[in-house]
Amino acid sequence: MIVVDFDTAIEQSSQYPKRHLLLGNGFSIACRDNIFRYGRLFDQADFSKLHGPALSVFNALLTHDFEKVINALSITARITPLYGVDIRQAQTISDDVEVLKEILVETIAESHPEQPKDLEDEEYSACQLFLSHFDNVYTLNYDLLLYWACMNAEARSKGRYDDGFRTSQDDVDSGDESKYVVWNHNQSHTQNTFYLHGALHIFDSGDEIQKYTWSRTGIRLIDQNRDALNRGLFPLVVAEGTSAEKLTRIRHSDYLNRAFRSFQSIQYCLFVFGHSLAENDGHILKLIERGKLSHLFVGLHGDHNSKENRFIIHRTQSMKQTRSGNNTLLVTYYDSESANVWGNLKS
Repeated sequence: MIVVDFDTAIEQSSQYPKRHLLLGNGFSIACRDNIFRYGRLFDQADFSKLHGPALSVFNALLTHDFEKVINALSITARITPLYGVDIRQAQTISDDVEVLKEILVETIAESHPEQPKDLEDEEYSACQLFLSHFDNVYTLNYDLLLYWACMNAEARSKGRYDDGFRTSQDDVDSGDESKYVVWNHNQSHTQNTFYLHGALHIFDSGDEIQKYTWSRTGIRLIDQNRDALNRGLFPLVVAEGTSAEKLTRIRHSDYLNRAFRSFQSIQYCLFVFGHSLAENDGHILKLIERGKLSHLFVGLHGDHNSKENRFIIHRTQSMKQTRSGNNTLLVTYYDSESANVWGNLKS
């Protein structure tokens, strides 16, 4: 198996009219390794809201991965009634699932870098150079790092990133300016940046999808998030455990469904960075398998023969074999560290 460097992968992809990018948690870990790893989030989390034994499930499964535990509990809640377990106990498990989702998002918000200037200019420049190779950017991350990088790039005229949010019509009519901008599917035709699983700065108020912004308030986005959480407003994030549950959540949101359908329609080539291709994101992987992409570039981190990378290789080969007829899928592996996404600075 050949693993090329990132520049070689980009050169190989130059034959295609468009390049697309899919980001996983490795994008955030590459920026702040000491914050965004699941083990670190587990250490930071306040589990006092849990009343059931859900915390012990982390130990039973030998993991600090919130999504794995949420997934296991979700399945348990569905099957225990079949074995005659009291329906109230099953409901307790379901309640713990919802509490764990809240704890995950609150922990990310609380441990997140405080403000955009906490990242160095060199980090932003490196990230913007990396992002500049792609026509559309799709992310599965909740945090604000991608948004900050895009915001910084636009402030320096280093790129155009459109997440589909606009000034609300109410603001236009009244001449006032709200603390947030809104998303409307009728105005999202030029959108090229998509949060497939939502994000900490995006809220569903019931009537509209709102994005809180620094430019309109002068308040740090992370503080805006903390304030919203304290007021009972929960970010629009897909924290469900299984792929099927995530897909159900996506389909019940116009914003998330728009991003999903956009990803479903992409052609030519896709770069995957920082994603393990785990089955809890199978709803995304199936779009690659069944779609019209011609070439998949997959980043491998660290030892190319590690257990994690062997799984990624096996999964991508399975995707390749799923294709039939003329709808073939080429797969190229690249060294993700050579992409130098956040520069050489060490956190």
